[in-house]
Amino acid sequence: MGHMSVDPAWTAARREVMRSAISIGLAVAVYGVSFGALGVASGFTVAQTQGLSLLMFTGASQFALVSTVAAGGTMLAAVAAAMLLGTRNAAYSLRMAQPLGVRGLRRGLASHLTIDESTAMGLSRDEQAFDGRAQRLAFWATGMSVFVFWNAATLIGAVTVNAIGDPKAYGLDAAIAAGLFALVWPQLAGRQTAVVAMGGATVALLLTPVLPAGVPVLAAAVVAIVAG
Repeated sequence: MGHMSVDPAWTAARREVMRSAISIGLAVAVYGVSFGALGVASGFTVAQTQGLSLLMFTGASQFALVSTVAAGGTMLAAVAAAMLLGTRNAAYSLRMAQPLGVRGLRRGLASHLTIDESTAMGLSRDEQAFDGRAQRLAFWATGMSVFVFWNAATLIGAVTVNAIGDPKAYGLDAAIAAGLFALVWPQLAGRQTAVVAMGGATVALLLTPVLPAGVPVLAAAVVAIVAG
């Protein structure tokens, strides 16, 4: 009876990817707890808050939707702001389509797991390494890790805050802006990107006192469109 050969290099690479994926999932879970707590504080039920994490599953868009509603904006403005921030995921999907090479139901699952963290992990691996296995494993492992930990953290935050009372009394409402800023900050690489971000922020700040909640965010997107 023959023995299957084991590639030590692949085994080591696989372990490193799994460790990194789990670490990223745990780190992102911190924001998940804040989102769960603030979703309930903003008037969503535990089930609705959990549904956003399960079905929308893109942190920046979730924070944008909840923060717009919490500020008194309409649901239309909240959804528009969330969709605006979610457009980057479409670009990620285009970039990852060829390396993943999935079809059918797996393609739908891959699309759902295409977020900042899974894309970054996938692109950080050499496309040719181990016949592309390292890149695919990095994407899938990170996407699943973040999905599991993010949703578990959302439930913990929503249920815990619902039990102890109004989270605004503890200042947790400020975590919406802080969490969104933390998600956007890593994208501000390079002078041009920073200038565009500052321009958008300036437009949003100037329009916030005079326009309904959520609309200034959409107006700020014009800066990025013009720059693009």
